[in-house]
Amino acid sequence: MNKVILMGRLTADPELRQTQSGIASCRFTVAVNRSFADKNTGERQADFINCVAWRQTAEFVSRYFNKGSMICVEGSLRTSSYQDRNHADVTHYRTEVFVDNVEFTGSKKESGTGGSGYSAPQNNYQTPQQAAPQQPAQNNDSMSYGNLSDFEEILSDGDVPF
Repeated sequence: MNKVILMGRLTADPELRQTQSGIASCRFTVAVNRSFADKNTGERQADFINCVAWRQTAEFVSRYFNKGSMICVEGSLRTSSYQDRNHADVTHYRTEVFVDNVEFTGSKKESGTGGSGYSAPQNNYQTPQQAAPQQPAQNNDSMSYGNLSDFEEILSDGDVPF
């Protein structure tokens, strides 16, 4: 089994690129703190893990994460090698995480959107004129969604809490 789960902070803004066929890819590095401190200095060391995401995951990372953001990455470890252009006898090796899934791990305050955590929307998705009175289901084929007055319609991504 090849499964990697990392939690840390981005060391720089993610780089979004597209292949010639239009497929999005995103490269970024995650700084992951080690669980112990150096006994001489008392400082915690960190590992810097290179990651690459593709398609919708790449677009998601580049849109919602930036330098310093906390991120949780799930994926698989991949290794590759290539010959040095200037020295034919030198081989370079690369190890990186191919990202399958990412999650927010910091608070809204850390991500610059204010507040101290994520919470449910506080307003109404329907305007008062559109709100239908709550009625019980008539038969098994219909569904009752209850009172939707606690939700508000979001018209742009600028209002999304993440």
